[in-house]
Amino acid sequence: MKKKIVSRGIFGFPVGIAIGYLITICSSLIWADGYYAPCVPELISVIGNEIKAVVLQAFLCGLLGTGFAASSVIWEIENWSITKQTGIYFIITSVIMLPIAYVTYWMEHSIAGVFSYFGIFALIFVIIWIIQFMIGKHNVKKMNENLHNVNDSNAS
Repeated sequence: MKKKIVSRGIFGFPVGIAIGYLITICSSLIWADGYYAPCVPELISVIGNEIKAVVLQAFLCGLLGTGFAASSVIWEIENWSITKQTGIYFIITSVIMLPIAYVTYWMEHSIAGVFSYFGIFALIFVIIWIIQFMIGKHNVKKMNENLHNVNDSNAS
């Protein structure tokens, strides 16, 4: 299990950076009026210059990827209920995501901003969880149908 956590974490770091970069491209296309905005202006202002802000954001996106990837082993703990897996995974990813979002100014620095960001995070989490659950349910149904077909052909 520890080996899986470490290897997924290592793999998650560059994936987190890549996803963060793609998000900056998409957000620039939507809000930057033809310019590339690698990070929010508040972060640049606080850090002191753009390159240091971008390096910090890239590093934190890598940590985010590491955290999400490493904690994905939770879904493979078969003696835990789906409720326990979901709750623990949500807590871990929240504890990783929210401070990083705060430091990078992805959220407004106010109580309302924190609650708003957490609400959006929770909503996205629930939507992705439902989609994954439905995919899993569909795959189990297909496996059961295949088993049924194999049993029928063996009985003949």
